[in-house]
Amino acid sequence: MKDRITKLFGIQYPIIQGGMIWCSGWRLASAVSNAGGLGLIGGGSMRPDLFREHIQKCKQATDKPFGVNIPLLYPYSDEQIRILIEEGVKIVFTSAGNPKKYTAMLKEHGIKVVHVVANLSFALKSQDAGVDAVVVEGFEAGGHNGREETTTLVLLQHLAGKLEIPLIAAGGIGSGKAIFAAIAMGADAVQIGSLFAASQESSAHEGFKELIVKANEGDTMLRMKQLVPVRLLKNPFADTIEKMELSGAPKEEMAEFLGKGRAMKGMFEGDLEEGELEIGQISSAISQVKSVAEIMNDLIEDYKSAYFRMFEIHY
Repeated sequence: MKDRITKLFGIQYPIIQGGMIWCSGWRLASAVSNAGGLGLIGGGSMRPDLFREHIQKCKQATDKPFGVNIPLLYPYSDEQIRILIEEGVKIVFTSAGNPKKYTAMLKEHGIKVVHVVANLSFALKSQDAGVDAVVVEGFEAGGHNGREETTTLVLLQHLAGKLEIPLIAAGGIGSGKAIFAAIAMGADAVQIGSLFAASQESSAHEGFKELIVKANEGDTMLRMKQLVPVRLLKNPFADTIEKMELSGAPKEEMAEFLGKGRAMKGMFEGDLEEGELEIGQISSAISQVKSVAEIMNDLIEDYKSAYFRMFEIHY
């Protein structure tokens, strides 16, 4: 499983843990890195002081490469960029904004930059901005999503062979077989969120993890399309959002109902009724809260099984 991404980041396996808000603290990031993948601290739910604390604790917990995820439209992105440079973080995944904003400056400090996109146009713009790789994320993914609602399978067919930089597939990937399929379609690596959100090391509330494990097919939906499309687990909050969308409620009314802190309320504090519960479609295939070590082992063994099955059938 050696490829351009393992060489770029200095990791063993082309498996990247998504930098998810309220789930991806230093414990999760360091555990994934220690298991041979690339762990990411999710900066989107952290104020600057807490962000620095998680970076410092992650450095103490692993001697392997790790990175951070910074949504560029969040209010603390400028301060977080300054902190990660001061702390010597060498890998940054940016999202939800213009990749030109920080890329040149980050690369001047010897930092590898990856940007998250949802279509070919933004992938090419990111490449032109000088990023080292892109994450192409299908709308199966949890959390913020592309408005086009394009699946990961289709996105890979759009992008494969059209970029000079490495391509990381994300959205709906929850098994070694899915990793094998993504790489067979031209991806250099995968980014996985939901599996790790439900891990023992995730900082998500235990009640949220249990709800992920109990999720069935169709239990997640893309909501808030008029604001910023987000994939959520169905609950009373998500049901109210759906009713407002169907009734044609104006953006201002929906934004007022959403308010602040909904994701923290649901994913971190455990309000499973009125909180925002961001998770991907693959949650319906997650049946147990496992350790990161178990998850990584399962992914690798399942990948090997898919690899050898292909050769047994066709060769």
